[in-house]
Amino acid sequence: QLRLEEFGGARVQPGESLRLSCVMTGLGLEGVTVGWFRQQPGKEREGMSCISASDASTLYQESVKGRFTISRDIAKNTVYLEMTRMNSEDTATYYCAARIPQFKACKLTTAAMDYWGKGTLVTVST
Repeated sequence: QLRLEEFGGARVQPGESLRLSCVMTGLGLEGVTVGWFRQQPGKEREGMSCISASDASTLYQESVKGRFTISRDIAKNTVYLEMTRMNSEDTATYYCAARIPQFKACKLTTAAMDYWGKGTLVTVST
């Protein structure tokens, strides 16, 4: 059974950086496409970034391009989300999610994802 667990949520100040980790168990990361999503208070969950299983190509939501970077460490079975120049709009619960191995393409829609972690809270405030 594929499982995902997020780590690294914290309170940071505007302008600071933070790295989230998503540890996957039950399947090798090289065969699974993984995405990062977030849900701000009172809003729908939305996709931030994705890294493809097949060639590690990446996809970003327009609003975080240039500030967020997704990467993976196959040996550690972990996907990271590096967030820089953070602002109050980045305050949210962040989730990692994965597609079943038959589907490799990156998607930033919740409907495309089959497995979810429980989330980690990130707060950006002074």
